[in-house]
Amino acid sequence: MKTHFVFLLGTLAACSSAPNPAQTSYSATAMSAPETTAAAGSVYEYAVENIDGQQVQLSQYRGKKLLIVNVASECGYTPQYKELEELSKKHGDRVAVLGFPANNFGGQEPGTNAQIATFCEKNFGVTFPMFAKISVKGADTAPLYQFLADKTRNGAVSDAPTWNFCKYLVDEQGHVVGFYKSDVKPMSDELVAAIMK
Repeated sequence: MKTHFVFLLGTLAACSSAPNPAQTSYSATAMSAPETTAAAGSVYEYAVENIDGQQVQLSQYRGKKLLIVNVASECGYTPQYKELEELSKKHGDRVAVLGFPANNFGGQEPGTNAQIATFCEKNFGVTFPMFAKISVKGADTAPLYQFLADKTRNGAVSDAPTWNFCKYLVDEQGHVVGFYKSDVKPMSDELVAAIMK
């Protein structure tokens, strides 16, 4: 691939438009007992495009938990790619990590799909599935993320991403069971415990 994504360490370190830590020092809606009902929808109803442009039915992940994360290459939280990869390698038998690049917060994901793929592989050795860049907030929100943020449809959470690297945990039947804000690290005791349930 001839495209190269220039990683700006200064931008990574600064992440100058990041929200006030006081606003992100908690995880929202990580429920101990899922409130899903028979009427709750499932992520298995959705097909998404992967970073190589191929359609992927999320139903192919049936039987595993999913950790769905909106990612970005130029954010202060970008080093979480390393822990996401660690989580995928260490607990891949229990959970599939799915990365969805998005440019909704401070323009911190400006690259093309090809540039993002090169960046992730080169800088963090990412091997977990990455998907085409989408919108996760606002009028042009992708259908999957509309579902993830709508409790009347998913039966569990009503949280939309507040910044890059927010995380939705989905159970083995495709039901949303928790939402974690950006500052909850992928290998945190809190998140790993929820995955291992």
